[in-house]
Amino acid sequence: MTPPDSQNIRNFSIIAHIDHGKTTLSDRLLEITHAVSKREMQEQVLDTMDLERERGITIKSHFVCLSYTDEKGVEYILNLIDTPGHIDFNYEVSRSLAACEGALLVIDSTQGVEAQTVANTYLAMENDLVIIPVMNKIDLPNNELEKSLNQMENIIGIGREEALLVSAKTGQGVDKIIPSIIERVPPPRGDRSKPLRALIFDSWFDSYRGVIILVKIIDGVLKKGEKIKFFSTNTFYEIDELGIFTPRSKPLAQLSAGEVGYIIGNIKNISEVKIGDTITMVKEKNVQPLPGFKEPQTMVFAGFYPGEGSSHEELRDAIEKLILNDSSLKFEPETSPALGIGFRCGFLGLLHKEIIQERLEREYNLSIISTSPSVRYRVTTTKAEVFEIESPSQLPPPQNIRKIEEPFIEAIILTPEEYLGNILKLLQNRRGVHKKMEYISTQRIYLTYHLPLAEVLYDFFNKLKSVSEGYASFDYELKGFIESPLVKLDILINQQPVDALSLILHRDKTYAVGNQLTSKIKSIIPRQLFEVVIQAAINNRVIAKTIVKSLRKNVLAKCYGGDITRKMKLLEKQKKGKKRMKRIGKVDIPQEAFLAAMELD
Repeated sequence: MTPPDSQNIRNFSIIAHIDHGKTTLSDRLLEITHAVSKREMQEQVLDTMDLERERGITIKSHFVCLSYTDEKGVEYILNLIDTPGHIDFNYEVSRSLAACEGALLVIDSTQGVEAQTVANTYLAMENDLVIIPVMNKIDLPNNELEKSLNQMENIIGIGREEALLVSAKTGQGVDKIIPSIIERVPPPRGDRSKPLRALIFDSWFDSYRGVIILVKIIDGVLKKGEKIKFFSTNTFYEIDELGIFTPRSKPLAQLSAGEVGYIIGNIKNISEVKIGDTITMVKEKNVQPLPGFKEPQTMVFAGFYPGEGSSHEELRDAIEKLILNDSSLKFEPETSPALGIGFRCGFLGLLHKEIIQERLEREYNLSIISTSPSVRYRVTTTKAEVFEIESPSQLPPPQNIRKIEEPFIEAIILTPEEYLGNILKLLQNRRGVHKKMEYISTQRIYLTYHLPLAEVLYDFFNKLKSVSEGYASFDYELKGFIESPLVKLDILINQQPVDALSLILHRDKTYAVGNQLTSKIKSIIPRQLFEVVIQAAINNRVIAKTIVKSLRKNVLAKCYGGDITRKMKLLEKQKKGKKRMKRIGKVDIPQEAFLAAMELD
């Protein structure tokens, strides 16, 4: 098979806010190009995981090569690269977009421009993509087409005359999309005579064939049997098979500049294949890697512990198997006094954590106890040493700390005007810093705020949906580390600090959280024969205190009258015994007390 002329290749992606019809539109494009027969056709063809189908989001990148012949009889190759649909996978989306020359921007005409629509558009613009706006769901009676087109012009800056009006569900107007892609999206710019440079934009592990890598050939030609090199890991492999997905795998003899395909090279370890890395030939010596590569940063950390009926060995095996398909997941063993042996896991974001936990429970039939998520803090000591910590126990003594920095995000929120007051109050409570507010229509407002990532982790999204009755949309981008007045809150039980209950908090919130936590622990710890004192302290200074009263035996029960001095002697003896018991007695802290600290608002 002769390689296609690069002038007849179009590489494009589909970007959209969640539930705006991205996957339904890709189904229609597969139908139009006859990539899937009517017998094989099902909803969400490119979504292979049950989780993707249920949640209506794309978790892994997918690629399919479509063949299309226009009215003049010219055959075109259309490479559709379907990108993950959530901010947690921002880097993966940026690498997938780097493999394209154009993007279909799908907007739901009943809802208009949403936060993720804006974020994805900016990402496409950074990669110099030609953007073709597609107004979807025009068949619905409640569509607000005029309002949506106005928002597209005002927020994104794309003229309304460029928009294609379609209904992906009924197929109305979809036949105009592919001719628009051919006309507007430029062909790839690669040079087949130059040394090989290929961009890795996704990979996964197959039990029988090893790691399967999705690549875009930027320059040169890649043939079966040739030896390749990965730039970031400096490892070498021989190509056993290469080809395209139609959506079934179709082996080819070679892939040329401008083409998108897969390669297999008996690679057993997925950690050697980095998304965004550059592939070249072993024989080439002076090839420059492609720009934009970086290691994926784990931003959210949580402990996974085996629940009832599961062992930590089973949990370890399951996590190791998941890492074969997701190299961005990190884990290390951890021991908790309450939960036993478990693992400290690092994730790209909250959705990534939810997906991993759900896959462990579904695919491996495990019961999992998850601790509350935390973020990574950056500490600078008085000796100018800089390091990052993931839990309060790693924090050095306060006298050795010069400053603590925490990760901040830039949040984009789009909301109807009537909910603005409630949303501003929520943002203020979460230590938000106002950056920008503008009206994008008479009733719709575009907000930009800087927020600490730690304040978004728990229930921010749920609270936002609650105060806006589900109408506000939210997206964010990590901006880096900013210094904050953070302190370590210690919980002491009978003067003994309990590491597992420690928290890193903003100084202004310590008093409220200290009171809340000591009260919650008091209600959980059973009464002892001696008094149990529960304290919250910062730098050895107690800021909250509560007492679990002791159980008291009635030592006067045997006294039937007589001299009062006899009763006083018995009470004094009991008092001394209780003092001694308090000094040497140990408090057994139930597991619920540790879980209480994790569930604080």
